[in-house]
Amino acid sequence: MSEEDDLAAAWGASLEEEAPASADSARVLNQAEIDSLLGFDSERVDDSKSAIERIIGSGLVSYERLPMLEIVFDRLVRLMSTTLRNFTSDNVEVSIDGITSLRFGDYLNSIPLPAMLAVTKAREWDNYGLMVVDSAMIYSVVDVLLGGRRGTAAMRIEGRPYTTIERTLVERLITVILRDVSAAFDPLCPVEFQFERLEVNPRFAAISRLSNACILVKLRVEMEDRGGKVELLLPYATLEPVRELLLQQFMGEKFGRDSIWENHLADELRHTDVALDVVLDEQPLPLSTVVNLKPGDRITLNVGPGAPVRLRCGEVPLFEAMLGRRENRLAVRIERELKRAGTEEAA
Repeated sequence: MSEEDDLAAAWGASLEEEAPASADSARVLNQAEIDSLLGFDSERVDDSKSAIERIIGSGLVSYERLPMLEIVFDRLVRLMSTTLRNFTSDNVEVSIDGITSLRFGDYLNSIPLPAMLAVTKAREWDNYGLMVVDSAMIYSVVDVLLGGRRGTAAMRIEGRPYTTIERTLVERLITVILRDVSAAFDPLCPVEFQFERLEVNPRFAAISRLSNACILVKLRVEMEDRGGKVELLLPYATLEPVRELLLQQFMGEKFGRDSIWENHLADELRHTDVALDVVLDEQPLPLSTVVNLKPGDRITLNVGPGAPVRLRCGEVPLFEAMLGRRENRLAVRIERELKRAGTEEAA
């Protein structure tokens, strides 16, 4: 028995020695350390992102890296405002709620149902996009197109599938908007967005992998007391064919085709005074002859009577004309326009 007691005592002593080491190696993080790791530390005064936030967001590409996209969507808003006014015969205002980058799977899980999801295809880019029309917008469009009275909110009946009439009217709306999306991209790159199919279940509208990055544009459409939201989702894989064009820096109002300044500049140019010189003859003279010229000296022009003369603006020849007389003044009659060197090279 003594040998067994000695052995048990030895085991007990060894366990007591190992206990602090094992407890220290299996130490659990306290709440303050967890909050600091996840970025919820209330004592942080700077706005820098935590390590977890950086890891999660590292796979996304910000839309701000594609400067031309914002110009395209701004053009889309102007086009939609005009098109939807003609489509609904009502006062329509379209605005952008936001442009964000997110993963495709996160967006599918965040779609507020019921809604209609239109799968679209960019024919020239050979890829797909997604347009989502929320329930408020669906009932507003149906109410407006079927002659609902102004000043009254659209009646919403939740919990039932959409009827054939509602799906047909929304499909017409989507077709009109897709035509504007194509026109918005047209100055950058000609592309046609085609309507593929209409879904009500997000699982059947999977146009990309759930982990793929996408750009989401939220558009708010207001029609007096009615309205709703239309969201356009474009995966970055869809925009890849025009990525180099979207990376360009935008300078000036190019897409809007705003002709106000063009017309103003053209009007001012027409009222600008331009001096025209009638060149009778050109001949080289020695510098000594020019220096020795005195009042009364004559320079013989090698131009016969009735020979054509040139009209120049500075050093640029513009017209060929005939010299004549009108009353007591010399006059020229323009015969033809001279082609300039730059114009010939361009031709």
